Amino acid sequence: MPIFAKIRLLIVDDSLFFRKSLEQGLSRDPRIEIVGMAVDSFDAMNKIRQLNPDVVTLDVEMPKLNGIDFLKQLMPKHPLPVVVVSSLPINALDALQAGAVDFVKKPEIKSSQDLSRFMAELISKIKIASTARIPTQRPTASIATQREAMPVLNRTGLSTSSSPIIAIGASTGGTEAILEVVRNLPATTPGVVIVQHMPPVFTNMYAQRLDRICKMHVVEATNGDRVEQGKIIIGAGGLQLRLAKDPRGYYVRSEGSEKIGGFCPAVDVLFDSVAAVAGRNAMGVILTGMGGDGSKGLLKMRKAGAYTVGQDKESCVVYGMPMVAFKIGAVQKQLPLDRIGGEIIRYLNSGGNIR
Repeated sequence: MPIFAKIRLLIVDDSLFFRKSLEQGLSRDPRIEIVGMAVDSFDAMNKIRQLNPDVVTLDVEMPKLNGIDFLKQLMPKHPLPVVVVSSLPINALDALQAGAVDFVKKPEIKSSQDLSRFMAELISKIKIASTARIPTQRPTASIATQREAMPVLNRTGLSTSSSPIIAIGASTGGTEAILEVVRNLPATTPGVVIVQHMPPVFTNMYAQRLDRICKMHVVEATNGDRVEQGKIIIGAGGLQLRLAKDPRGYYVRSEGSEKIGGFCPAVDVLFDSVAAVAGRNAMGVILTGMGGDGSKGLLKMRKAGAYTVGQDKESCVVYGMPMVAFKIGAVQKQLPLDRIGGEIIRYLNSGGNIR
């Protein structure tokens, strides 16, 4: 799509008031052309066929067929970027799993400022979604990756002060990408710390979802959490996540609500701290996402001796963060998404000598 091309948008929501509010707010942006509005999933499917929109905004709670089931029907037939607008965290995460590119939380409109902030966020995510690469099928771990994930060295009893640290950062498309990377890491894997751009409440729901699927234990970060074997820590939405160290080993600091580079949590904040605290005793992974968050921090990690990996263009939903990191020399190896989990295993089994 040319950089100044209009983004043809279809709005799907069963509330007349909300449809009109979206139409009024979104049409003020010169990049967005609203080509239609749909009142339910069946209406939406017909209008997608007729109008061929570039992006769809989708409510989840609708009559006849909810947004999740609609996405499951839509994506195999008409894969296109969908931004979910939902009031419930669990619905938004279900929608991302079903193929949506991103989500925005429906606000409680108490002032014109609330509405303006919501519209600004939604406009930004519509523009990002318009650049997204939508896979025809959701990623699944390859047989080769699953085989590679089995022979992790048994690190039981390894002190946390000498155990490697795995740091992962992602944004748009990252919820499913992170799952692909960590789902087959064995319970003997050293501690993993992750920042995924996501608002408060959603990060806890996401951590719970990963915990049900993964072999490792997954938690949302709380201040002072120890980084331990078999444990994945997800940065809490609205707080910055940093790695720290004391005589007992590594732990995290989850504090500070100031946005860095527009994000809280920010990948750069995590990666900067990993570079300073863990140095060459770390591996950094940067996954799909718009913009450049994490690229400078990953470069610091590489300069400190860490091993760094970036997701390749073909497997990214949005090849932004990994692209910037690669261009500035922060990435030592680019890999397809379904090979990154195996690369983590090789790094751990080699004792950090695979560079």
